[in-house]
Amino acid sequence: MKAFARRQGRSILIVAALCAALSGTANAAENTGKPSSGAMVADMIIGRPLMLVATAVGLTVYVASLPFSLAGGNAEEAGQALVVGPAKNTFVRCLGCKNAGYDGT
Repeated sequence: MKAFARRQGRSILIVAALCAALSGTANAAENTGKPSSGAMVADMIIGRPLMLVATAVGLTVYVASLPFSLAGGNAEEAGQALVVGPAKNTFVRCLGCKNAGYDGT
């Protein structure tokens, strides 16, 4: 039991140190206008998988709400907000950039 607690404590320290290092490199990237390597790694490991999940969830919500969106006349806007926006941030945004597009710095 003590070994598990010790291992868990080490894991928390490693994650905290990684987060601190990544946030420091992200701040440096804001000054230059180009994403840093830390921001790219964080985007690849955390950001892209989360945006992929957001795209899938948005697609599910869009399909479920489609009859109501069609009745209200805003199916296109709902599709843009729920599916296209997250998909652009997942697949079109440059690695580590904040805005969608190939020049999203």
